[in-house]
Formats: sequence, C-alpha cells, structure tokens
Amino acid sequence: MTLGFSVQKLDNDSNYLSSSDIQNFCQLESEQLTSQYPIFFVRIVYHDCLLKNHQEVIHYAQDQAPFSPKTLAYLRSETWLTDFPPAFTLNEFRLSGFSSISYLCPIAYRNQKPEYIQIITHEPLSKSLQLYVKRSAILLSKYVDIYLNYGRQKTEIQLLEDILHRVGHQLRNSLGLIGLYAHNLCLGLEDNPWQEQATIIGESIQDLDTNLNELIDCGQSAKLRVTFQDLRSLVVESITNLQPLINQKKVKIFIPDTSTTLKIDRLQMKQVFDNILSNAVHFSPNSGTITCSWQIFQDEVLIKISDQGPGLSKEDLQKVFTPFYSQRRGGTGLGLTIAKKIVLDHQGSIWAQVLSERGAQFSVILPRPRSGN
Repeated sequence: MTLGFSVQKLDNDSNYLSSSDIQNFCQLESEQLTSQYPIFFVRIVYHDCLLKNHQEVIHYAQDQAPFSPKTLAYLRSETWLTDFPPAFTLNEFRLSGFSSISYLCPIAYRNQKPEYIQIITHEPLSKSLQLYVKRSAILLSKYVDIYLNYGRQKTEIQLLEDILHRVGHQLRNSLGLIGLYAHNLCLGLEDNPWQEQATIIGESIQDLDTNLNELIDCGQSAKLRVTFQDLRSLVVESITNLQPLINQKKVKIFIPDTSTTLKIDRLQMKQVFDNILSNAVHFSPNSGTITCSWQIFQDEVLIKISDQGPGLSKEDLQKVFTPFYSQRRGGTGLGLTIAKKIVLDHQGSIWAQVLSERGAQFSVILPRPRSGN
C-alpha cells in the first residue's frame, strides 16, 4: 500500500496552492482509503485558510450506497464526538443507529474545531490498515500545514502590497508638489546663479520618482523579472556598493568561495542583500566582522548574514519586519519590510535572530532550481 502523492512536491509547489488543490488532495486520499477493504466510507474534515471555514470531503466504496441526508447531518453534528483524542491516533467511536464500526483519526485541533479522518468499516481494521490510516493522516496534516503557511504568506504579501501602494501614493503627491515648485523656481530664476540649484532639485525629484516606481514594482509579484543569477556575484556587488562605509569603519566581511545559481529578479534580490548588509555595517563596531555564509541543498539555499553589533531586543525581533519600525536614526523603517516582501514573492522565507555571543543574524531561504530546469 502506497500513498500516491509526494510531500516534497507539495513543498516545491506550495506557493501555487488553491482551495481546489487541497480539496483534490483530500479526494485522492479518501479514494485510496475506500479502496482498502473493509473501509466503505471516508469523511475528511479540514480547515480551509483561504475560505476561512471548515470543509469536508466524503467518499464511498465502489459498491456502497450513499448515506441519507439525515445520516450525514448526524455525522456532521459531531454529537458522537464525546472525546478529543490526540492527533494521529486511531480511535473507535460508537455511532447511534450504526451496526458498522466507526474510527476517527484526528489531524489537528485548530480554530476550536477538530480536523480529522473519519472512516466506517464492515469489520475491525487489521494492524497494517490501522497504520495505513495513521500515515494518511500524517500526510494530510503535512499538506494542510503547507496550505496554512501559504495562506499566511499570501495574507502577509497582500498586506505589504497595500502598504507599499499607500506609501507610494502619499510620496507621489509630495514629490509632484515639490517638483512643481522646483520647475517654477527654474522659470523665475532665469539668468540667476541660483537657477542651477533649482535645476538640481528638479533632477533629484526625477531620480526619487524613478526609485519610487521601483519601490511600487516591489509590491507587485507579477512584475518579477526572474533570470538565472550567481549568488556570490550578487552579494559581492552589494558589498562593493557599501565599500566607502566599510572602509570608514574598517569592517571585515567574509564570504564563501563557493556559489550557486538562483532563479531570481536580480534588481529586487539585490535590494534584499543591500538592506541586510547595510544594516550589518551600520550596527557593526569599528573593526568588527560580518560573516556571510550559505548552505546549498538540493532544492533550496540557506543564506546567513551575521554581525557583531549590539544585537536585537525582544521588541526588535517582533517588529523588525514591521513597516516604519527602525532603530537607525533617519531610517524609514521600510527596508526590511520590502526585503521580506521580495523574499516572499520569490517563494522564500526570511527571519532574524540574536546570536548567543553578540550581534544579530538574518537568514534567508530561497528556492534553488534543479539542474536541467
């Protein structure tokens, strides 16, 4: 007996999950279970984080007549659920009016409601079939966890997109007004030495407007322009751009000699490394050390950037990716928020932690294309 679905495939494709995907998966699981005699009825109850309610999938064995609406209403009422056993344990429950045997295998308890696989059989299950049901529950739980994580990421992405668009709208209004005043100054200062200053202001406004457009583009994952990029070269480029500040503070940065290829939006991912490394240099003590490292796995790469600065407080750890939260004087509090948005758009994850000795570490996981893809 085998379960015909790869959990590894679920992990790789989780960012494309939809409500129909999880329903189809539950349908597949129920079909596999009812194909095993003596199981003739399977009911799977799970929480759909996108629809924000509990859903069910029901399947009967090939020669089994469907239950009446009254019987189904009784099963859905869960009045028979007199106990809440631990997840992934198979438990027998007596059903009123049933001569058949009923089993329940909980998957999880979320939102004050149980998620489970309910099966009804003609006779007691063998030990091998009991193990098979438990394995089905574990696999289903893994799928639901991935689906829930996807739902949380989708919610976070939507929130960040809304923030970026609101910020972009506010900044555009201000830039437009400043640009108008700069243009009027240029016209009124003709043949005046101050006209050059007004012209510089106008050009700076145009540069800011260009940067603002790039910022807004970061809020739209559909605009990702992914190409194959060398990880080490990208990190080196970010370090090179920070070289004046690095030299000023005499900071040493160590990076691995190895590298790997990533399928990413180069400009956007460079923003991520620019921001993390800029913070690391800013908070590093004079003559401090920054260490970049990465572990290359088959389907992903784990990137770590650590410094020897003052570290992060509990409040920092909770709010470091929150919009407008910044510990840098003059900081906008958007850098790490945008970095997280970019990483999520690339189907990755990012988090911060405090090092045991001293300093902070930011870790990024990014998908890595398999050879031949």
